[in-house]
Amino acid sequence: MNRREFLTATVITAGTLATRSVRAASAQNDGQAVLVTVRTDQPLNEIAPDFMGLGYEISSVARPGLLSGANRVYVQLVRTLGTRGVIRIGGNTADYARYSPAAPAVSTSFGTVVNDAVLRNLGGFLEATGWKLIWTLDLGRGSEADAVSEAKAVLQIAGERLLAFEIGNEPDIFGRARHRKPEYGYEDWLAEYRRYKTALRAQFPRIPFAGPDAAGKTDWVTRFAGDEGKDTVLLTHHYYREGQNPTSTIEKLLGADPKLEPQLAQLRAASASCGVPYRICEVNSFSGGGRPGVSDTMAAALWVLDYMFTLAANGCSGVNMETGVNQLDFISSYSPIGDDEQGHYSARPEYYGMLAFALAGKGQLLKTEIDAGPAGLKAYATQPKKGAITLTLINKSAAASVLTVRIDGHFSGRKASVIRLRGPAIDAKTGVTLGDAEVSPPGAWSPAKPETLSVGNRQLGIKLAAASAAIVQIA
Repeated sequence: MNRREFLTATVITAGTLATRSVRAASAQNDGQAVLVTVRTDQPLNEIAPDFMGLGYEISSVARPGLLSGANRVYVQLVRTLGTRGVIRIGGNTADYARYSPAAPAVSTSFGTVVNDAVLRNLGGFLEATGWKLIWTLDLGRGSEADAVSEAKAVLQIAGERLLAFEIGNEPDIFGRARHRKPEYGYEDWLAEYRRYKTALRAQFPRIPFAGPDAAGKTDWVTRFAGDEGKDTVLLTHHYYREGQNPTSTIEKLLGADPKLEPQLAQLRAASASCGVPYRICEVNSFSGGGRPGVSDTMAAALWVLDYMFTLAANGCSGVNMETGVNQLDFISSYSPIGDDEQGHYSARPEYYGMLAFALAGKGQLLKTEIDAGPAGLKAYATQPKKGAITLTLINKSAAASVLTVRIDGHFSGRKASVIRLRGPAIDAKTGVTLGDAEVSPPGAWSPAKPETLSVGNRQLGIKLAAASAAIVQIA
């Protein structure tokens, strides 16, 4: 569809309005009345400071000048998402790639070559952004000796910014991906992992590892947590809603994925069992580069904002949104950073959802409750500092809502500001804004003058348009 669904955002000053009066007003404002309660007396887990992340095929590293400190616009786009974060280099191309110090760099699906020059560029990129690095070593076609050589080169350019090495990308589908025999299983991979680890630790005694980097077999993470968890720094897993196909619609993307919450519960339990955090280190809407007209729209901005908060609420330590050129050698529709492959970069719709999370996803999560809201309405609250609350409201439905926000527990804030995430339509590919402002061509962003609300008796009212989100900062 290509129609405008967005309603003009109207702020309702609540003051001391009771829930009953807001419900009565809702009929006149053409929106469903909803009560949102923030419980400051029920804190949840902290959001990790380096939660934000981007993920790249290793073939991206072999594109000279892309991941480079000299690529100022790209560096700024990353830094706009946060001064702390994690870059993950891997993807399907990692198990077809090789490191050759002086050979020409080659960026392609089934034969990427990474040399010292592009690795030095990557080192400069890490320094310029301030982000850390997860690097995937080739297990598909390489050897222990190759891994040692490659790890040495990566360590030289990353230094203390190296978070971890992974050994193989998505080894749980190695049989299907033709790297190994069809019956290749967890025990086969674990034996190889341990051989590689032994060879690497012989040369680099303190080298950090993450794993198992599972595509979908979450039980691999549970087993790895028991077998190797205490000798790793991260448990890693991937997630996509599904492989992109004609049924990969906006409605499906914004709807509930029945496999997600059980998967996160299993990952959280695995993490608790060994005391090591877990990270979704490769993820986006639909695999295979995303679905055009879905993954590159306003819908993706709402999806990623909700998804990142869902991860945080389930104790996840971070996420790496897959970006740029994919394993099929084209720029993915889901890429948050647009790349015309001519040296021009831009913020695409999904980027704005990530940026909204970067603003709101700080500090300690608080328990929130929604009374009688539509299925597409979500609310997340954080406490970035004592006495302040940031409430993120996401409306993935096609109808507006009139919200009464009630804060339970000790809180004395009287002023609130609102930054809205919105666009011309749910399927809009352009015109998406955050705080009524676009990311500038140099990659920077700052909001226009925010809306203000009054807080009375620990309560406020706000109207949330269809297919939009709002960040309410209360102090």
